[in-house]
Amino acid sequence: MKISAKTAYLAAFVGVCGHASSEFFAVLSGISGPEVSVWRYVIGAFGLVVWALLIPSSRNLLAPVREGGVYFILLSLIGVSATYLAFHWALDFASVIQVATVVTTIPIFVGLSNLVINGERITWVKSVTGCLAMLGIIVILTDGYLAELAGDRHSLFGVGLAIFCAAAGSAYSVLVKPIITKHGALPTTAISLAIGAVGLWFAVGSFWGIWVNPITLFARSGSEATAFVNPGWWILVLALWNTTITQILWFGGLAAAPDITRASYLFFLKPVIAALLAILFLSDSPTLLQGVAILLVTGCVLVELFWAKISTRLK
Repeated sequence: MKISAKTAYLAAFVGVCGHASSEFFAVLSGISGPEVSVWRYVIGAFGLVVWALLIPSSRNLLAPVREGGVYFILLSLIGVSATYLAFHWALDFASVIQVATVVTTIPIFVGLSNLVINGERITWVKSVTGCLAMLGIIVILTDGYLAELAGDRHSLFGVGLAIFCAAAGSAYSVLVKPIITKHGALPTTAISLAIGAVGLWFAVGSFWGIWVNPITLFARSGSEATAFVNPGWWILVLALWNTTITQILWFGGLAAAPDITRASYLFFLKPVIAALLAILFLSDSPTLLQGVAILLVTGCVLVELFWAKISTRLK
């Protein structure tokens, strides 16, 4: 599977849609904290490896490891294991609103990582649209819930974990781009997530004493069912849709995009998509302020994506 520059932004957008629904299915699974991250990435990585092996051009999964060696393994352990352990663990300390607000700053961290690693400067347009989009996101997520955004001293550790998640995940997307460009999105992402999944399984088992056994996925009592569905099915959706498919499209789209910072701005749409899903499927009603914020975020993302054409017409 090869994502072209023409389809890169579309692939990244579909990846964002997967990210936007991940918290929803994680809650339905009934499992929280570090354990759910192991279930999600062990099964999700297995799905990616199987997918890669079914495609002849993507079967050379060990090529990135042979070439990158220890560097690639460490990149996977930090960019996958540590990043997603921090994300799910953060929810044990900080509120969903706090974590969601911090993690949605990923496009800003991608721009900063690209500046530090590749020396690509952040243009004034990216700075303005990024700040305005972030302002809109804060309004969407915190309208009526400012107390949850402020939190207390006990949530500081969770916010710190969320910041680490955003920063480490962004740096990983920038550093892995040349490897994906050379070896392909599917084999690189598959082996990287597999390494990260092993790291997650070992870390959670060692420090929390939770040794996840995939064979017990459906070995749950009827009282654990959510919406009359065995939690194992929700975990499968979280792993295969929100991880296997989402990760290949998100990282593959970023790697194929001519401007990785611009492509990452699609991540600002995550809370907007989540809000629209709530309106369509949960009969939720947005406030006027949230509606204005959604238009602001969407407008900023569109301006950034089409700035080249807009600036040409303005001349």
